[in-house]
Amino acid sequence: MRARSPLDNPLATLALTGVAVLILLFLILPTVLVIPLSFSGEKYLAFPPKSWSLQWYAAFFTDPDWQEAIGFSLKIAVISTLITTAIGTVTALILVRGNFIGRGVIKSLVLAPMIVPHIILAVALYLAFSHWGLTGSLTGLVIAHVVLCVPFVVLTVSAALQRLDPSLEMAALSLGASPVLAFTFVTLPLLRPAILTGAVFAFITSLDEAVVSYFLSGTAGKTLTRKMFEDIDFDVSPVIAAVSTLILFASVGLMALVQAGRAWHERKKLNRTA
Repeated sequence: MRARSPLDNPLATLALTGVAVLILLFLILPTVLVIPLSFSGEKYLAFPPKSWSLQWYAAFFTDPDWQEAIGFSLKIAVISTLITTAIGTVTALILVRGNFIGRGVIKSLVLAPMIVPHIILAVALYLAFSHWGLTGSLTGLVIAHVVLCVPFVVLTVSAALQRLDPSLEMAALSLGASPVLAFTFVTLPLLRPAILTGAVFAFITSLDEAVVSYFLSGTAGKTLTRKMFEDIDFDVSPVIAAVSTLILFASVGLMALVQAGRAWHERKKLNRTA
């Protein structure tokens, strides 16, 4: 006889659901409040807005400083994502398929940037890069962002590899395919959704990174997040809310595309096996 669970009680389930909804609202509300602030007609941040306007979006898209910052951030994010995707995929293959001493230590080191506070990483990278002349350079920022983004690709690809049936690749090898051909035409297509998901996570992480970018970027090349911090220090205007809203919708939109792509891939796979 199965023991009764507190969730078998409808009132307990309703109470737990209510508490979960309240917690989610508490976490999401500050982010949601940024959206109406970005459409404010006032010169300063004030909630609720007394008037509505698109002037702050126009100010963002017409200000050369903001455009230079978003262009610099996008350049770093694209380069970092390409490098991170390649390194993370190879690392996941080594960690999942490899059988060697110290694999757990290497995995811990690879995933460490997700656990170590970014302020500590920022100070460490700044001290190291200052000796190598990489502070304030595109190369230094790309290296730092790759370090921060690799764990996301490693986790997503590793999870997909652990679910992957190894007999598919073994069948290709038994039919005469070389390991490279088997990986290219069998394993890689099956891993493509996970690789794309990791790449999107890496892109969003790079674009949204603030602490490390603030330490390593220079006056000649400012990232979007550093520009936002500087404007908060000297001129708190609703442009900050407009930029935050654009980043929010870009992140949500990319994740929605990933979910739609994964759903399409699953439907295609089910239709193929039906």
